[in-house]
Amino acid sequence: MIKACEKACKVIIRDFGEIEKLQVSKKGPKDFVTITDKNVERILIDQLSKSKKNYSFITEETGKIINKNNNVFWIIDPIDGTLNFLHGIPHFAISIALQKDNEIISGLIFDPIKNEIFYAEKNNGSYLNNSRIRVSKKSNLEKCLFASNNDGIKSVYPRLNLRNTGCAALDLAYVGCGRLDGYFHNNINLWDVAAGKIIIEEAGGKVNDIDGYKLNKINIRAGNSNIYDKMIKLIDNF
Repeated sequence: MIKACEKACKVIIRDFGEIEKLQVSKKGPKDFVTITDKNVERILIDQLSKSKKNYSFITEETGKIINKNNNVFWIIDPIDGTLNFLHGIPHFAISIALQKDNEIISGLIFDPIKNEIFYAEKNNGSYLNNSRIRVSKKSNLEKCLFASNNDGIKSVYPRLNLRNTGCAALDLAYVGCGRLDGYFHNNINLWDVAAGKIIIEEAGGKVNDIDGYKLNKINIRAGNSNIYDKMIKLIDNF
């Protein structure tokens, strides 16, 4: 996973330096796809297939690719935070997770601009580059910092310290390493959150059950263990 990301990031870094030259096609009101997205996804699929040629894929751009091992899936988001990327904002990431029998067993989130690799394997902990990471220990909701990319969220919860960064994968990675304390979002896609889920859990945090869930319209809730239940109660009607 790391080697695949390291190869793919060369394309991202090159194209990020030439934003104005990118060919962009519109998929929806707030959802763009770039040539870079497609190139990165192709590289990731090629590289991962070399080491595990029978594994299947779930990807943002291509959809499902069913191979011999149809109970094991690589879940790929080639660039999470595409809109940031297109506007020259250096906050986006490659996200890869490995799902076996509907359970996420490994995940990696790679920020190519900051050169930060967050990764985790089931029962083996979470890491940022080569250092072990843990979620924060804060317990007072009003002293915590949360992220949510839903529109208008600040007006709904004015007491909470909130950020809307435009990159769900990095938001979840930041919960895993304690930079953020919690994250909640509705109607999000599996490839946006699969890697972040195991990174947070292996870092000692809590995430609601999304394993084996549908590919999109997922409601995700994540936080450190001290504030998770309080957060769930607060946003019960979110």
